[in-house]
Amino acid sequence: MKFNCIIIRYGEMSTKGKNKKDFINKLASSINNALKEYSEDYELIKRHDHIYINLKNDIDDIVDILKEVSGIHSFSLSLKVEDAEIENLLDITLKEIKEEEGNTFKVKSKRIDKSYPYTSDDIIRKVAGNILKNTSLKVDVHNPDILLSIEIRDDGAYIFFKTVKGLGGYPKGAIGRSLMMLSGGIDSPVASYLLMKRGIELNFIHYASPPYTSQAVIFKLQDILKELTKYQTKINLYIVPFTKIQESIYDNTFEGYEVTIMRRMMYRIAEKIAKKLHILSISNGESLGQVASQTIESLYTINGVTNYPIIRPLSTVDKLEIIEIAKKINTYDISIRPYEDCCTIFPIKKPKTQPKIEECLKIESKFDYEAMIDEAIKNVELIVIK
Repeated sequence: MKFNCIIIRYGEMSTKGKNKKDFINKLASSINNALKEYSEDYELIKRHDHIYINLKNDIDDIVDILKEVSGIHSFSLSLKVEDAEIENLLDITLKEIKEEEGNTFKVKSKRIDKSYPYTSDDIIRKVAGNILKNTSLKVDVHNPDILLSIEIRDDGAYIFFKTVKGLGGYPKGAIGRSLMMLSGGIDSPVASYLLMKRGIELNFIHYASPPYTSQAVIFKLQDILKELTKYQTKINLYIVPFTKIQESIYDNTFEGYEVTIMRRMMYRIAEKIAKKLHILSISNGESLGQVASQTIESLYTINGVTNYPIIRPLSTVDKLEIIEIAKKINTYDISIRPYEDCCTIFPIKKPKTQPKIEECLKIESKFDYEAMIDEAIKNVELIVIK
């Protein structure tokens, strides 16, 4: 079927109350931004129950574009018919269903315009009867090869066979902003994708330790974030020079506490940068129990340096599930490039799984980390990915 309109469904957004209009406006803005190069080829119409995209010209990749817009629950490729008289509908639905592949069919109808002279059941009976009379198709109400849907609205009838699942969640920025700690591994890009789906706009922070880490890591991060621009069109990446802090940690730390102290420093830096950017949360790719620094005891000790909300979307996600999502969003092959980040350059023989805050404070009293943190923040490099 050659479609001329797309019906956008809200899903979870439809449960919103008085602020639903704000969510719809943000979704409309996200769709317009995703389709900006085709601005002359469509008209977007916002309504309380759906968004409609009326196509003036064909947009070949519009399905792939809309599948990447967060906040869309599903969308249907529809033929909009302004003349919704029943005889015209019978002719058009018969013509269109003959072009579909299959042996069985079902008709669904929804009459939103209650002034229309036929009920939904009347429409179903008339359309199905006409198809049975003029084709070899059989009715199957449980598992049809072809599902013909008809919606009657005040501006005409919408006919469609195909509904595409969207990302779901909320539109970009509808929930707020967060500062994502990006390592370059498999997990943090997946966590980023899941947060973007929930309508959180992300800024990113990465801790670089040259000469122990190479520029290739930064290129790797840029490639990862380029993939994520499908879900957020502009991304800011803040590169924090971490070498002096990391060297001081390893010079002054008891065996097994290196990662714990390093993570505490990272959170201190992230909080200061988040405050400068007026961002109200920090997020990361941590998953419970995956490594020594992600036990409950470790998280408690590491978190002790900040009062900021820490969002961990992968907390309960299995590693194999994380890998599956990474492959789906095209970050997996980039993440496994063999370039070490600051978390892996110094091997730890026996990392503590139950570190104590008291021990951390003893270690941290040995060097002036506050001055080092302030210096690192002064020298942060911003990279913008579009």
